[in-house]
Amino acid sequence: VQLQAYGGGLVQAGGSLRLSCAASGRTFRTYAMGWFRQAPGKEREFVARITWSGGSTLYADSVKGRFIISRDNAKKMMYLQMNSLKPEDTAVYYCATKLSPSGGYNYWGQGTLVTVSS
Repeated sequence: VQLQAYGGGLVQAGGSLRLSCAASGRTFRTYAMGWFRQAPGKEREFVARITWSGGSTLYADSVKGRFIISRDNAKKMMYLQMNSLKPEDTAVYYCATKLSPSGGYNYWGQGTLVTVSS
């Protein structure tokens, strides 16, 4: 499975941005896809995830109510709509997939940088 994340950029606080993640390869085994982020000097953290078949979602508390994760199975795409952005949302955002409910994420894409200015 190959993943390509894009859509990052520079946005002012309070603004919105939409990230996309394109999946290719043997995606039929995917259980869920997720977004993670890593801010400068910090560890990578979970942002949100969506199951591939049922579309069940899960969000980190820090983004709940502001970010919306979605997917388009036919296009093999995943999205992250980010609203009411804050400077603390500044990070490199990564998309990833996992093949089963247990365990970690198996495949990772390259990151896309989101910078939120105050």
